[in-house]
Amino acid sequence: MKAIDLIQKAQAEHNLTASEIMTILVDDCCNDYLFQAADEVRSQYVGEGVHLRALIELSNVCSKDCYYCGLRCSNNNLERYRLSPDEVMAAVVEAKSEGYQTIVLQSGEADNFATAEMVKIITAIKAMGLAITLSLGEKTYGQYKAYKDAGADRYLLRIETTNEAIYRELHPGMDFHNRVKCLEALRTLGYEVGTGCLVGLPQQTLADLAQDILFFKEINADMVGLGPFISNPDTPLREQPSGQFLLSIKVMAVVRLLLPDINIPATTAMESLHQDGRKIALQAGANVIMPNVTTINYRQKYLLYPGKIGLQVSTKQNRQKVVEIINSINRFVAENQGFRGNK
Repeated sequence: MKAIDLIQKAQAEHNLTASEIMTILVDDCCNDYLFQAADEVRSQYVGEGVHLRALIELSNVCSKDCYYCGLRCSNNNLERYRLSPDEVMAAVVEAKSEGYQTIVLQSGEADNFATAEMVKIITAIKAMGLAITLSLGEKTYGQYKAYKDAGADRYLLRIETTNEAIYRELHPGMDFHNRVKCLEALRTLGYEVGTGCLVGLPQQTLADLAQDILFFKEINADMVGLGPFISNPDTPLREQPSGQFLLSIKVMAVVRLLLPDINIPATTAMESLHQDGRKIALQAGANVIMPNVTTINYRQKYLLYPGKIGLQVSTKQNRQKVVEIINSINRFVAENQGFRGNK
């Protein structure tokens, strides 16, 4: 079947084989049709509202040494920080005052907060009537349970690649199967489970990306965040070319076709490669944006990759820009907390 026929099939059946996904990804003649189909599925299943999640970057301290990431523990050029619980809550209060209904707490993968301390933070945020997404990396089942019992709703743990050989090479000292086990634990505990991948990693093929997409479908992910690999001068991959914006958008569009009712963010990394990256993503299947509300002086230290946008603007200005993007395509800011299945 031709790419256009496969896009029609995916839109109708929400199912494709790996080879069929590859046919769509390799053929750029039907890109506009692909993006339109993904946008139609997005509209049908999750509506016209765009969910805004306030992102707070708790700490850039990380115990991992991932080859693509600026937070890697071997990067001695980065000034490390850790927010105090009071600083976290001050950012939460400001975010709520700006109208955010979901808080995303993200950090490097390390024991930046003791379990009891994180439970206290989660409990305080939940008492404010806000939804909570955590992105704190690999933890024990007991830690995940403690967070969930305290009120955490969602957990984002990106797989980054399902090619185990590439995973091992880029994640020294880490275990692919433990990553998957963590995702399974999160599902068992009742979280909305988020994952995702980098597009354009060295040695990555379209076959790898097809398997990534099928992995998201296999685990029935509730959220999928993906974006282009962006080469960072403070990492071992400094000489590698960055991933392609177009391919990232195509992968995202196929994810929307196969998982029609999930939440998909228009990621900051996309706008780092294309000035209209988030706007284009919203028109190709995305329905979430996560503006950064971390205090500016800390925000500049959470550098996963170079060229990160929004480092110098206030929380209010950041939100205003995002609302302008949303309004420019005749969409609106959603008024609910955006759980899967709620338009």
